[in-house]
Amino acid sequence: MSAEIVQLMEQVGPYLSAAVSTYGTALLSRAEDATADASVDATASLGLRVLRVVWRRQDDQGRASLETAVRDAAEQPDDANAAGTLRQQIERALQEDAELAREVAALRSAPGGVTVSVSGTRAIGAQWIDTAVSGDNSTIHPSQR
Repeated sequence: MSAEIVQLMEQVGPYLSAAVSTYGTALLSRAEDATADASVDATASLGLRVLRVVWRRQDDQGRASLETAVRDAAEQPDDANAAGTLRQQIERALQEDAELAREVAALRSAPGGVTVSVSGTRAIGAQWIDTAVSGDNSTIHPSQR
């Protein structure tokens, strides 16, 4: 398995877990029917979108395997093996379909799928930023922009 796929799964794994814990076994019908509940947090929503993209690209056999993995993960939320099986299903799909992997990576970096965390005195965090200054008595001149 390529390092890029492993890294991508490390990044989207928590979103998938949030979607499974939020939606339970209804996750697949939501993935198939297509609309995420606007009241659900962005984490579960991104997990749902990732699963939706993977689901659409599967044949009947792939969908059956994915359905079983989702059901097991939803029905056994404390079972690391069940969660691991779901991740393996998605990893396999990403490994076999480079376009799917690019699509999932794009979802991860799309607005609404980004979390910016900062800490510390005068820390600045932003997804998109023009000019940011952190400090005492700072002056910005138009030529510095």
